[in-house]
Amino acid sequence: MTGPPAAGDGEGPGAAAARLTGRPVTGRKRRSGALTEVTLADGEVVMVKRGDGPGAVRAEAAGLRWLADTGTVRIPAVYGHDREWLVTGRVQAGRPNPRAAVRFGREPAALHAAGAPAFGAPPPGGPEEAYIGAAPMRNRPGAHWPGWYAEQRVLPYPRRAVDQGRLRGAEAAVVERLCERLPDLAGPAEPPARLHSDLWNGNVLWGADGHVWLIDPAAHGGHRENDLAVLHLFGCPHLDDVLAGYQERAPLTDRWAERVGVHQLFPLLLHAVLFGRGYAEQALAGARAALGR
Repeated sequence: MTGPPAAGDGEGPGAAAARLTGRPVTGRKRRSGALTEVTLADGEVVMVKRGDGPGAVRAEAAGLRWLADTGTVRIPAVYGHDREWLVTGRVQAGRPNPRAAVRFGREPAALHAAGAPAFGAPPPGGPEEAYIGAAPMRNRPGAHWPGWYAEQRVLPYPRRAVDQGRLRGAEAAVVERLCERLPDLAGPAEPPARLHSDLWNGNVLWGADGHVWLIDPAAHGGHRENDLAVLHLFGCPHLDDVLAGYQERAPLTDRWAERVGVHQLFPLLLHAVLFGRGYAEQALAGARAALGR
């Protein structure tokens, strides 16, 4: 097996797109610090993304393919990647609407049902030491969700937040107490689901074709309520319709709504590490509410 073509010194997104797709580039437009829209000579527009850290591109490319392999959700095509650059198809923007939302709800239900070998299992070809955004995220498989979620998803981040001065030691102890009680708070046992895991509104693209497309996953095997909790946390247009579509395909277990705060601990503590104290306060509020039940 041969690897991707070698990158040139000081290569930019246009040169990376040409090298990884094998097609000349005629134009480009920067969308953000890490993302550039590049036009190829045949008129197709692709998105070129620069990785946040070692292994980040490999993890994202593997995750996109793992989700796409199920045929359940719409994922932009991966045209090529190397250690630094990822080139994918572009999604033509449309508008959110209730019909698309119901259809979208059915799709992650089917994705989750496709399953994973274990909680924490990375996508085939994906690294154990992965990333979610610019933060490290370990994909080390475990047999039981409560223990795995506590050790691999929740507890690493309050420890970092304490070191950064964004969380006090006594506050971190609240999170630790919740983790001790997770076996009682986690609800009925479920098999590992195939997760997007970073399913906030910015990674949910409402396409001009009337469908929803998903980008930028932190894919791994996990609990299906995690994806829904992230949709709740950062908002999603027509969320009630999305949930109705999900429940139609794969009904959630009793009292699932009461567990949303437990599943939001991971993204909130992650955001505390990346962006500041406000997210730590939200995580604490959710932990205290769960402990008070």
